[in-house]
Amino acid sequence: MSTFATQLKSEIGRIAKKETRAETLALKKTSAQFRSDIAALKRRLSELENLTKKLLKQIPKTQAVEAASPKENLRFRVDGFAALRKKLNLTANEMGALIGVSGQSIYKWEQGKAKPRASQLMAISAVRKMRKREVAQKLAAI
Repeated sequence: MSTFATQLKSEIGRIAKKETRAETLALKKTSAQFRSDIAALKRRLSELENLTKKLLKQIPKTQAVEAASPKENLRFRVDGFAALRKKLNLTANEMGALIGVSGQSIYKWEQGKAKPRASQLMAISAVRKMRKREVAQKLAAI
């Protein structure tokens, strides 16, 4: 009886190993395909980066600067900003809500301790073009 049990056990082990090999072989093939795809994508990315560098070198510097800067000439003056806030009769927190910053940032800008970022300059430019009624409506909506 023991020989039959050992033969059955060894046959089950052999079949299990055979099935496991077949399954892992399929996984190995897909894994190898993925690795080769990734390597091809890396090569393509490298080629595109090199091409981009070459094209950027061909563009004259003046055109690159014009493309990077917005069309409007945005500048920030501390006294002009403070005068705008007073003209619109706004608190620092209200002005900050319009621009999308905190009231503390407004105070620091007015004191000259900090300067607004480019995206904030765009918002300040938009506020400059507003009238008191428009500002009140926008604040009511916020």
